[in-house]
Amino acid sequence: MATVNFTGAVDRDLLKRAKVIAAKADTSVNALFNAELRHLVETFEAAEAGGNQNFRVLLDFSLGRLADDEVMRALGIDSAEDLFLLMAQARLPMPRLAEADTRSMVDSLHALPS
Repeated sequence: MATVNFTGAVDRDLLKRAKVIAAKADTSVNALFNAELRHLVETFEAAEAGGNQNFRVLLDFSLGRLADDEVMRALGIDSAEDLFLLMAQARLPMPRLAEADTRSMVDSLHALPS
């Protein structure tokens, strides 16, 4: 398998924490990154090949592109517990707030009196 170097940016604190995990696991940050990226890509490709769009919906939720109610409607589930179980089974990180929700919260904070 041929490898290629690439440049990316990562939060300094996140990289520091990843180095600690890598050291505890007797591996490298590069190996951790490759394993997680490989899992993400292979799972996504397998879902697409099978015509299953659920992984794409869960990924969008994980990235904060969809709100939980939108995802639950799209997947035909009615409990947040089921949604979080699906996230865990897909090995996706727990979701961030949707961009619109985050923007709204920031705007609300800026509107508070100093």
